[in-house]
Amino acid sequence: MSYQVLARKWRPKTFREMAGQNHVLKALINALDHDRLHHAYLFTGTRGVGKTTIARILAKCLNCEVGVSSEPCGQCHACVAINEGRFVDLLEVDAASRTKVEDTREILDNVQYAPSQGRYKVYLIDEVHMLSSSSFNALLKTLEEPPAHVKFLLATTDPQKLPATILSRCLQFNLKNLTAERIVDYLKTILEKEMVQYEEPSLWLLGRAADGSMRDALSLTDQAIAFGSGKLAEVDVRQMLGTIDHGSVYRLIEAFAASDGAALLAIVADLAEMGADFAGVVSELLVVLHRLAVAQTVAEGLDNSLGDRQRIIDLAATVTAEDVQFYYQMALAGRRDLGLAPDPRAGLEMLLLRMLAFKPQGVIDGPQKTLPRAKPAAEAAVAVKKPLTSNLTKAAPQQPVSELSLPVRASVSQAPSALPIEELPPSESMNTASRGDSLPPWEERPAVASALATLEPKPAPAAIAVELEEPAAQSAPFQEAAAGAEPLVTAAAAEKISLAAFSEQVWREQFDLFKLPGMLGSIASHCQIVDKTANSLHFNIDTANAALLNDRHIERLGEMLCEYFGVPLKVAVAIAPAPTETPAAYRQRCLDERLLIAKEALVADPMVNRLIAEFDGVLDQESVRLPA
Repeated sequence: MSYQVLARKWRPKTFREMAGQNHVLKALINALDHDRLHHAYLFTGTRGVGKTTIARILAKCLNCEVGVSSEPCGQCHACVAINEGRFVDLLEVDAASRTKVEDTREILDNVQYAPSQGRYKVYLIDEVHMLSSSSFNALLKTLEEPPAHVKFLLATTDPQKLPATILSRCLQFNLKNLTAERIVDYLKTILEKEMVQYEEPSLWLLGRAADGSMRDALSLTDQAIAFGSGKLAEVDVRQMLGTIDHGSVYRLIEAFAASDGAALLAIVADLAEMGADFAGVVSELLVVLHRLAVAQTVAEGLDNSLGDRQRIIDLAATVTAEDVQFYYQMALAGRRDLGLAPDPRAGLEMLLLRMLAFKPQGVIDGPQKTLPRAKPAAEAAVAVKKPLTSNLTKAAPQQPVSELSLPVRASVSQAPSALPIEELPPSESMNTASRGDSLPPWEERPAVASALATLEPKPAPAAIAVELEEPAAQSAPFQEAAAGAEPLVTAAAAEKISLAAFSEQVWREQFDLFKLPGMLGSIASHCQIVDKTANSLHFNIDTANAALLNDRHIERLGEMLCEYFGVPLKVAVAIAPAPTETPAAYRQRCLDERLLIAKEALVADPMVNRLIAEFDGVLDQESVRLPA
């Protein structure tokens, strides 16, 4: 009997014998066992990952004389005939050689006839993307509504070339490339059954060279067995594949660690005498550097696939982690540019010398000197009385703060230097450095001081305890000026508001604490509470703002308030005038007050007036905008 290659001899005959592709097998097995069969299946993936094999096993499952199941008997006439490739009702079509529409019509002319021997007539069309546009059009209607006794199994390596009309009529399964580990495990099983001696590192070389294809791995194994006179030795497989011994790569890395340029060039000379592929040298260097990085970062993740685990661990102790990362990145970029070099050997030498010349000279340590701390809260307080909403946007972006509940106290006698730059009116931040001492500090100017004193802060509700973390100087307007104040925390860290303390004022001034998102937050900000009990809350919203309100918003508002207060609540929203100011109106009023203060400060500012006088300018108050 003539020799049968491994890829054909050991082609899986059942789903259990398949290596990998569990995501596809699970779906097919469940469909077969529960009799939920589709009329058309499309298997996609690169060469040698099992597309045709799965299609043949599926055909066997459909036609087994024992019955339709995911485990065909393998003994009946249909199973044996399919295994031997002579089953009449399994029609395998090579679309690459039968691309014409006439070929497709000839195939479809027999679809209407019942199967001769089996339960189903199965059309297995391989490389289906090679069909012409006319052939696809001829196939469409039959593919969508075939007779009950027909199943279509399509396989392709290039699904992008298939028309969307074909894809929409099939169940599509994308087969993945196989990992080197899975290929090696499968090769071990086959070689033990074939009674072929092997060295494990040689299998890893074959598994990596197969590039995800089991058929390629078996074909390379056949070639390696012939090359090695019936056995697989690492040296023979390396020579057959043209890969170099990692010993040379280890010596390169040791030369890097010792900063020995002469040794690097000597190793390259040795490789040139052996006729090594210099692009392959860089590829092997990348493999070893990857293993070094694994050993240094996750030592338990380092396998012994190449029989060099201890050598890698020893080498990892001599090279720093940052050097390994640097060498890997340089080698990755250098391999891409190697083909541009006038001579491959010179290109490799330049890459190695570049890696040596630009080797990091250690990692710079961070500053060890302790940075000065911010001034205490009492010293950093603002020297001007401000309205309750004057710092609506000054909180740190990482911690949203509802400033509306924070009372502000300050004295006019404090030094202006305590005020951060962004607290100054625009004209002050612009001219403080250049004007010298010709103008008095801005808070001593009567017009500005009087404008800022027009609004008194409103106290926070007594039931809400708000403490502030020790802030930087720019948070001074929020700081309590009382003597002996304890270290503060931001309002974002304040305790939740209890249902008992919940009121119209709390809803209006502490609205941001409830964190209502998106459209729901926008709608809720126009509502105001009108009635509260132990298990219910009733809100009003005026007609002008109720256009987008629906039952889902009310339901969602109830869910979030229940979650916030930690008790079951019934929430109702009526379309009626709000009894008091809503959160949206309150926020807008606060913004308007801040804008008014800014405009008045600009009108009274001496520098602005000087600019107007000297340049015959006009102050456009409508252009004044608050920072976002």
